[in-house]
Amino acid sequence: MAYVDLNPIRAKMDTTPETSKHTSIQNRIHSLIKGEQPKNLMRFVGNHRQDMPKGIAYSLIDYCELVDCTGRCIRDDNAGYIEQQHSPILERLNINVEQWLTLTTEFEKHFSTAVGSEYMLQQFKQHTDHRRIRGMAKARALLQSA
Repeated sequence: MAYVDLNPIRAKMDTTPETSKHTSIQNRIHSLIKGEQPKNLMRFVGNHRQDMPKGIAYSLIDYCELVDCTGRCIRDDNAGYIEQQHSPILERLNINVEQWLTLTTEFEKHFSTAVGSEYMLQQFKQHTDHRRIRGMAKARALLQSA
């Protein structure tokens, strides 16, 4: 999967995973920023566990970092790579590592009906005629840049 997601970079068509058009990683990153799961892609479900849901046994953030790290490797058989001047992918996406860890390890504890930035939750609340949405304070704290 990472090999395919890095093809546009290796071919010098794009410079970073989040700008690589028509790749699953770009689709996943754009959906992540919106607080969504891409409908046409299998979800990342984290580490193996009992009663594991269907999905890729890997976390999305670990996958993004794997692609970013691998894309920085300069290879003789490929012209393109992610240049060292680019900051790490979590910084480029403006994702705070501590906030990300809270989101990924305590997700169900803070969100139930919907998830997203405070703005998106307000939109959802209006659209669905809810009086309040659980998780608004955490959205404000954890997703202020989304």
